[in-house]
Amino acid sequence: MTGRPEHPEGAPVRGLRRYVGAVAAELGMTGEHGRAEGGPPARAHLAVPGRLPSFPDRVVVLVWDEEYGWGAAVAVERDDDLAVLSYLGGEVLPPAAAVAAFTRALLRGEHPGDPRPVRLRAVGDADGLVDDLGGHAS
Repeated sequence: MTGRPEHPEGAPVRGLRRYVGAVAAELGMTGEHGRAEGGPPARAHLAVPGRLPSFPDRVVVLVWDEEYGWGAAVAVERDDDLAVLSYLGGEVLPPAAAVAAFTRALLRGEHPGDPRPVRLRAVGDADGLVDDLGGHAS
């Protein structure tokens, strides 16, 4: 076999990492702030600089998963426990700029999105998500 071997995590996980990086860049963040996991379900977290006016003592974290898309959460009690306050909704992989706008609105004290989790797709759906994530890998 010739050529470069496939990365052990695969293109979808690499793509998810790049997508999370694009969201971070839209928020003006540099460096490594998030993580992505292949799942199932695939998930990602991105710590966000700033605080929500209603939770000034809590770390803000954007969370993503392949069923519900993006949500905004705050750390509770321990840093690894999160309470989701709002879901962006609409689509599982919205443009990074839309995620950044959602986040900025939350940080200004606005209430975008929906506090109820709305399932956008099921794990394993043949809807092109794996291909879309793989497209972010290159």
